[in-house]
Amino acid sequence: MRIIGMQLRLLEYPLSTPFYPSWLPGYPQTAHRVQLLTLETDEGIRGYAANVAFSQEGAGLQHLLLPFLFGRDPFQIEQVVQICRSATFLGLRLWWIEMAFWDILGKATGQPIYRLLGGYQERIKAYASTGELKSVEERLDYIAQIREMGFRAVKLRFHHMDWREDMAVARQVRAQYPEMEILVDANMGWRVAGMGDAPKWDIATALRVAEELAELGVVWLEEPLEKHDYEGYRRLREKSPVALAAGEMNQDLHEFREFLLRDALDVLQPDVSLSGGISTGKKIAGMAEAFGKQIAPHTWTNGLGLAANLQLMGACPNCTWAEFPYEPPGWDLKARDYFLTEPITIDPDGYITIPAKPGLGVEVDEDAVQHYTAT
Repeated sequence: MRIIGMQLRLLEYPLSTPFYPSWLPGYPQTAHRVQLLTLETDEGIRGYAANVAFSQEGAGLQHLLLPFLFGRDPFQIEQVVQICRSATFLGLRLWWIEMAFWDILGKATGQPIYRLLGGYQERIKAYASTGELKSVEERLDYIAQIREMGFRAVKLRFHHMDWREDMAVARQVRAQYPEMEILVDANMGWRVAGMGDAPKWDIATALRVAEELAELGVVWLEEPLEKHDYEGYRRLREKSPVALAAGEMNQDLHEFREFLLRDALDVLQPDVSLSGGISTGKKIAGMAEAFGKQIAPHTWTNGLGLAANLQLMGACPNCTWAEFPYEPPGWDLKARDYFLTEPITIDPDGYITIPAKPGLGVEVDEDAVQHYTAT
C-alpha cells in the first residue's frame, strides 16, 4: 500500500456567538477554523488528520509535504514521526499529520487505533472543560446544565489579572455543588499577550493559589507556570498541596523526560496533535507509567483531535480522565465537531466511550467539509 494522493483544505465554521478563549485575552473568536489533511492510498483507503488554524498560515504546506509523503508506505509510521521531528527545524509543528497514517492503518486492519496500540479501556471518565472566564452566576448555570448531561467533573479557568476573581468562582461552585469534582487550569504554560492583558504567575503566586485550591479539594492545578520552566515546576511541586498537571504545548520525548526526571508533575498532558503524534504520545505515557505518573491528554483542538487523543487514552492504563471541551453557546458540540458525521458525546454516567470504528473511530462528513471549505 502506498500514498498516491494528498489534499489539504482550510475549513471555516461560523460560531453562533463569539467565543472568548481565556488563554487569548481580548480575542473574540468568531469562527472555528481547521486545517484538514486527507491522504489517499492506492487501495482506496482515506486517512484524515486535522489541526487548529487561525487564518491562512497553512498556505503552501501541501506543496512542502507532498514530496515527503507521496509514495510512502502508510504502515511505516515511525518514519513519519521522524519527518515531523525534522520539521521543527523550520519552526513547523506537524505532529498532527501523523494521525492520518494511524487512521489508514486502522481502516486497513478493521480496528480502532486504541486496540492496535494494545488496548486497555473502552470508556473513560470525562470532565467538562470550560474555555471562558464567566461570572459566578453564569458558571453556576453552566454547572447545572452539564450535570443534566451526566458530567460529574468540571475544569475551571483561572486567567483574570487578579486570580482572586477566579477563586471566588471556584469557591461558589464548590459551595453549591459539593459532590462535583473540580479541576483548575491557569493556562500559564503558553500565555498569549498582545491583544489584551494577560496574567503571569511566579512560583509564589502559583503556590498561594494551590494552597487555597487545596481547601476546595481540587483534582489538580494545570499549567501554573511557563511550559519550559522545569525547575520552577520542581520547586513548586515540592510544596504544592495539590497535584500539578502540564504539558499540552510541550513537544516530543525529551521535554516530557525533563518533567519526569525532576519529579516536577503529577499528571502529564501530551496532545497528539501538538506534542508528538499518537506514536510519541504512547511512548510518553509509557515513560510516565514507569515513574508512577498519570497522563491526561489535552484535547482542545477539534473533533478529530479529540478522537485521536481518545484512541491514545484507550490504550493507557495510567489515564483516568478525558478532557471534553464544551463552552456553549459559542463552543458547543456542533461547533467543535462540525466536520464529523456525528458529535462525540458522553453517557449518562459521565463517561466517554472510546470511538470504536476502524481508524480514528469517527467518520468525516465530506458534505460538511465541502460546505465549510473556505474560499
